[in-house]
Amino acid sequence: MSAGLFASLGRSWWVLVLYGVVAVLFGIGAFLWPGKTAVAIAWAFGVMALAEGVLSAIALFTRDVAVSKGWLALYALASLVFGVMAIVNPVATAGVLLLLLAAWLMVAGIYRIVLAIRIRKEVTGEWMIALSGVLAIALGVLFVMRPAAGLVTVALWIGVAALFYGVLQILAGFRLRRLAKAF
Repeated sequence: MSAGLFASLGRSWWVLVLYGVVAVLFGIGAFLWPGKTAVAIAWAFGVMALAEGVLSAIALFTRDVAVSKGWLALYALASLVFGVMAIVNPVATAGVLLLLLAAWLMVAGIYRIVLAIRIRKEVTGEWMIALSGVLAIALGVLFVMRPAAGLVTVALWIGVAALFYGVLQILAGFRLRRLAKAF
């Protein structure tokens, strides 16, 4: 890389650090208030869906669209309906999203078990695939049986991911700063 590029990147090292600090604060917030975090995430999905719906509805009145106007109208309507529902009642939306996650986990678990049985003669350690399927099914069932605990669990895992992401961003920002000073 050229010295000019490093100097340019080095001037914006603080942006990565700032992103990292925000992510770490979000992660800490997810640990302190996991229920509120799950609701806030559902609300944020609603805001994004509403924005998508509005933009898609506006696109209906332009000539050059990549898909048929019928599909675009359907997408706009679905996005607007979901967005409004998620903003008006984010708790219910979070619960529905968790139930969809639970259903996916159960289907994925069954798939993994079937896959493990079918490949058992060609692969060693297929029992680990089957075990991951059993664990996915168990988690899906637990989410259905205890949705509040499931929401808290998902929020806590999002918090863990945000903390790791934030720390990595901070480290990358300071490393970029150090590299830029070397040039």
